[in-house]
Amino acid sequence: MLDRLRDRIRAAVARARRVERREVRDFRRWAEVTDNLVHLSMLVVVPLAIALVTALANAVPRLTFLLFPPLAAGTYTLFVDPTGKYSEPGRFVAGLTIGAVCGLVALAVSNAVLGPSSGQFQASALGAGLAVFATGVVTWPLDIEEPSSYSTALLALLVGPNQRAAFVGSIFLASTLVAGIFVVWRDQFYERRASYLYESMTGDDHVLVPMRGESAGRTAMLGARLAAAHEAGKVVLLDMVGDADAAASEEALLRDTISVDMFSEADRDGTATDGDPPVADHRLVGDGGDPADAPTDRARTDLDAQVNWLETHADRIETRTGVPCQVVVANDGGSPAATTLRTAAETNCDLIAAPYETQRGALSPYLKRLLQSESDVVVHRSRGDRTRWKRVLVPVRSVSDVSHNMVDFACRLAGKSGRIAVATCIGPRGDRRRAEELLADLIEPFEGSFETRVPRTDILSFLSETGPQYDLVVIGASRDRSAASRFVSPPTFERLEDVDTDVAIVDRGRS
Repeated sequence: MLDRLRDRIRAAVARARRVERREVRDFRRWAEVTDNLVHLSMLVVVPLAIALVTALANAVPRLTFLLFPPLAAGTYTLFVDPTGKYSEPGRFVAGLTIGAVCGLVALAVSNAVLGPSSGQFQASALGAGLAVFATGVVTWPLDIEEPSSYSTALLALLVGPNQRAAFVGSIFLASTLVAGIFVVWRDQFYERRASYLYESMTGDDHVLVPMRGESAGRTAMLGARLAAAHEAGKVVLLDMVGDADAAASEEALLRDTISVDMFSEADRDGTATDGDPPVADHRLVGDGGDPADAPTDRARTDLDAQVNWLETHADRIETRTGVPCQVVVANDGGSPAATTLRTAAETNCDLIAAPYETQRGALSPYLKRLLQSESDVVVHRSRGDRTRWKRVLVPVRSVSDVSHNMVDFACRLAGKSGRIAVATCIGPRGDRRRAEELLADLIEPFEGSFETRVPRTDILSFLSETGPQYDLVVIGASRDRSAASRFVSPPTFERLEDVDTDVAIVDRGRS
C-alpha cells in the first residue's frame, strides 16, 4: 500500500514537472518576441523605478511630487523603444532638466510683466506660452528634444518661490537615477536577450542526421556546420535497417563489440583521464530480438557495408568541421520516424537535420511525422553538391521564436566571412517603414553582416528571382497556420520546386 502511494506521488510530481517545463518553454518563446519583452519589462521595471524615486522623495521633504508626472511619462518613452531617438539617457536627463529651467525662467518673466498669479494653482497664459516656446528654442538646436521636457516646463509655473531650486534639483537627480536603471537594463539584459532567451543560441548543437536518400551526405555536412558553431557540438549519423537478418546481425555485432561501444581517441591511446566523458564513435542499436539468433554471412556483410558507409561520412565530417561524429545503426521497427525520434532522445540530440523527400508532390509521411514532433527539425533540400553555405537568404513574415531560430542558423552557416540577407515581402500596398522596423528588430540581437530587403512582391516571385543568388534559403515550416489556411494556400516550402538553390526548412518543436 505504501509503495503504491509512493508511486502515485512520484507520478504526480513527474507530471507537474513536465507541465512546469512546458510552461517555462512557452513563456521563453513568448518573451523572444521583442515587443512582448519590452512591454513586460515596462510592467516590471518602470513601476519599480518610479516607486524607488517616490521613496527617496518621501525621505527628502524638499523633493517635490510635481516631478513625478513628467518623470513617469519620460520613463515610459525611454523603455518603450530602447533603441529609438528618445531613448538616449543623456537626452532624457538634459531634456527634463532644461524644461524645468525654461519653465522657471518663463515664470520669472511672466511675474515681472504681469505680477504673480493670485491663485496657488493658477498660471498665466503668458507664462505657459513662454515656457513651451523657450523649451523648444533651447532643446532644438542642442538636439536634446524630449517630449516630457514640455511637461516639466509647464509644471515649473506652479512651483512656489522657496521650492524652485529644489524642483530643478529633484528633476535632475530623479531623471539621472531612472536613466541609470535604464542603462543597466539595456546593456545587461535587453542587448543580451539572445543569450538569455533564445534557446537556439545555446542549444540545437547536438544534431541527429537520418541518412536517407542521395543527398544525405550533404545534409550531414549542413548539420555538422550548425553544430560546429558551438564548442559542445556533436553530430550523430543514423541509418536504419528493416529486415530480420540485418536486425540479427546488429545483435551479433553488438555482442561482439560491446566492449568498444563508446571510445574517444584518447581512450584508444590510453591517455584519457578518469573524469573525461567519452566521445561516441559508433553504436549499433538492435531491436531487442533474441540474442540466440545467428546472423547469416550476407546479412553481416551488408551491415558491415552500412557501418563503413556511415563511418566514411563521419570521418569526412570530423576532418572538415572538427565536430565529433557518432554513427548509429538501428532497426526501424516498422516506423522510421518513431525510431528517429527515439534515437534523438537516446543520444541527447536536440536538433534533427533530415534530407528533403516527397511523396506525390508533398512532404513524405516520414518528414510530416518529424515536423509534428516535440523535436526541433531542419529539413534540407539539396541542389547540386554544395557543402558550404556562405550566402544565406532568410525570408520572414514576423518576429517570432522561429524567425530568431532561422537567423541564428543562417549566422552559424555563413560565419564571420559570409553574407546574410533578411527579407520580408510586403506586396504592392504594404507598409515599408513598418517592415524595415520589423527586420531591424529581428537582426539587432545578432552579430554578423546583414542586409535587409523589403520587396514589393509576393514571396514565391521574390524567391524565384533572388534565391539563385544565394547558397541557401532558410524558411519557416508555417506550423502556426490553420488546416484551412494550408488547404487554400499550401506552405511556401512546398511550392519552391522552381527555386534553383538549397533550401532549409526550420521548425521549432512542440515541447
